Amino acid sequence: MLKSKRYLIHDRDPLFTAEFLSTLTEAGAQSVKLPPRSPNLNSYAERFIRSIKESRLERMILFGEDALRAAVIEFIAHYHGERKHQGIIFRDLSLLNRDGRARCQSRLGGMLNYYDRAA
Repeated sequence: MLKSKRYLIHDRDPLFTAEFLSTLTEAGAQSVKLPPRSPNLNSYAERFIRSIKESRLERMILFGEDALRAAVIEFIAHYHGERKHQGIIFRDLSLLNRDGRARCQSRLGGMLNYYDRAA
């Protein structure tokens, strides 16, 4: 999982023990600690983690790492491409067709729903 990764940027959580950091160094990655009392440096990651935990993972029963990975991959696709937020920029204006009927699409067995227009 750490192949071709050079840095791990993390806070000063006690979970990052000396044993963990030595394993990280053996894998060829360098540990970079964030300054103390600086929550805004990692605000995007904190918001994403909070969103995925509160909206989906706390409502699912996952059996193993593969199920967790599949759920996270589906959530990331939804989070960055389908959910409505200010960060989505329409690159193809033909997607803004107002004549098509709205249709409901879903992911994760209906836990993530979004709407788009039929072409």
